[in-house]
Amino acid sequence: MNTRLRAMFCDHLSILRGKYLPNSKIGTDSSRFCRSTFGVHYDKDLLDAPGAMMMQGLPDMELRWEEADIREGWERSTQVVLGDLYDYAGAPLGLCPRGALKRAITAWGAHGLRPKVGIELEAFALQADDTGRLRPYDTPGAVVYGTGMMSDPLRFNDAIWERAEQLGFSLDMITSEYDSPQFEYTLTFDDALKAVDDIVLFRQMAREIALEHGLILSFMPKPIAEAGGSGMHINFSFVDENGNNALSSGPVGGPGNMNDLAKGCVAGLYRHHKGLAGLIAPTANSYQRLQPGSLSGFWQNWGGDHRNVTTRVSGEGGKKARLEHRTADASANPYTAVAAVLQAARLGLENGYELPAAETGDGFEKQDAKNSTGIDLKSAIADLRADTDLCAAVGSELTNNHIFMKEKEHRKTRDLEGEALRDFYVYFV
Repeated sequence: MNTRLRAMFCDHLSILRGKYLPNSKIGTDSSRFCRSTFGVHYDKDLLDAPGAMMMQGLPDMELRWEEADIREGWERSTQVVLGDLYDYAGAPLGLCPRGALKRAITAWGAHGLRPKVGIELEAFALQADDTGRLRPYDTPGAVVYGTGMMSDPLRFNDAIWERAEQLGFSLDMITSEYDSPQFEYTLTFDDALKAVDDIVLFRQMAREIALEHGLILSFMPKPIAEAGGSGMHINFSFVDENGNNALSSGPVGGPGNMNDLAKGCVAGLYRHHKGLAGLIAPTANSYQRLQPGSLSGFWQNWGGDHRNVTTRVSGEGGKKARLEHRTADASANPYTAVAAVLQAARLGLENGYELPAAETGDGFEKQDAKNSTGIDLKSAIADLRADTDLCAAVGSELTNNHIFMKEKEHRKTRDLEGEALRDFYVYFV
């Protein structure tokens, strides 16, 4: 028997916040929170951020949800639900990342298209040593695409897999990544809102199950300085009014078979490359991952089946035709990140941006691309501020709050290095 409801929203820092509500309130559809949560930083500093109303009495906002969205949770006798945020007057709150994604979906709906999304998450497992310092989880025989005991001696991923299946998550894959102890988690393609709801809940579930095994599962972009980075690759396509994949122009995909929709999307992602980074790679740690030759979406480029470009055009056609954007990491709010990618793609289609030639370099020793993301959080946020079209498309209230908080974050982290910088984020990301 379910005795409580865990009602949650994913905030500006990608932290899942919520309340436990008693069984008597499971039939209700809302709960109130302090709006000034949107002025709280990782270090719990409370800031007068745009929209947070910290100096106007810290008023309420309301989290509302649909009864149909309530689902079984991973904790004993607990159901979970994600909802949308509204202001005290009952209007949708412009700060709400889930609302930003809904606006992006609606904007594509005006073209008769329904976005489908698949997200790949990468994470490192850490554990405390005898002194309490976090160290990499000991996986003595781990290799890329590794499975079994050598890659996961505590078998915490088995527990994640089992619980995910019980709860109806559509797992596509769990495997070891290139670095140890790094893992990849992928859910299957779905309608954009459901796909992001699922990845937000799955990520939280995975972290909490890992903690039961004595591990911190960190989705930070680069928690181990000497290891590689972790990304949040955003794959997307569109279903047209006839139920077909609108990106497909036939059974074979790739750059040589792109239709006008695909070209427009890629051109939009190319044009807004620098501004996008400020939203989808939004921490100081993100720019330790975003480096040349790191398979990370650093360069302003695109190509075919090429892991060293930012926008990758799948070689698969037909129902599996898709685009993959590789800059984002999971320190970003997944709702905001997917909304930003979809909106940048839409701007490319609607504005008829020119599509430059595909990348021909290997991405390690040479590349055609001359421009990249910013080299640090400060420059990336400056690029975002300058990209007024992207900010307007994603939502000015959300982006103004984001820019303010991230400028403060740069000041908080600019003198931090090594474990000090990691520990600023690691328990939240």
